[in-house]
Amino acid sequence: MNRTARFLHRALQRYFNIKVVRLTPARVKGAFLNGSRQLYQRKLVTFDIPENARVLDIGSGPAPFPRATVLCERYLDETVHRHGTLITHGIPMVVADIHALPFRDKVFDFVYSAHVLEHVEDPIRACREIMRVGKKGYSETPNFMKDVLSCQAEIMHHRWHTVARGNTLFFFEYSQRQLEGIRSSAWNDLIWSEHYHPLQDAFVDNQDLFNTMFLWSDRFDLQVVTKDGALLRSQ
Repeated sequence: MNRTARFLHRALQRYFNIKVVRLTPARVKGAFLNGSRQLYQRKLVTFDIPENARVLDIGSGPAPFPRATVLCERYLDETVHRHGTLITHGIPMVVADIHALPFRDKVFDFVYSAHVLEHVEDPIRACREIMRVGKKGYSETPNFMKDVLSCQAEIMHHRWHTVARGNTLFFFEYSQRQLEGIRSSAWNDLIWSEHYHPLQDAFVDNQDLFNTMFLWSDRFDLQVVTKDGALLRSQ
């Protein structure tokens, strides 16, 4: 700020009680807010994928996993579950349902699935298929805090939120009240604003708290709690 600008700021505040605030551009504007998850995953996750590994990305959407060798999508056109045009980067794509994957047992060295399992009709069946076709993998879903603050569960047709403990992935079905979230745009207005706010730092720097980030090898245990309280376990 030059001398003239400082003089004008002081004059406006002293004589007219007008406080001038300088707005800083949002820190998270750009690729992060446009759906690229790899930016924070590189910092938080060690995928440990061999150089020539066969890697399946289930639900790749507009941002395929960089190490993917095969992509899998249920729908080619935009749906209520996915916004944005499919991008393949020349990687082969298979149209299939996660509940019935058309691949041989353990044919993939790594299975990547980000922001898919919160939508599925049957988590046990979907996860069994992931474990059947993959030797190890990574799953990521938005957690309860993220969905509730952003009021996105109902809008994005999320059915489940998850918690990971050790080698177990827990699914909890949303109640109608939970689907509604905080019933306010206050959180989104600050996080997605074009101007900087300290809460943007809190959001960007803590993606491991806003998402369930789950690495698994060979297989994992699974428990599902429905909205009426029934407990279902994977056998």
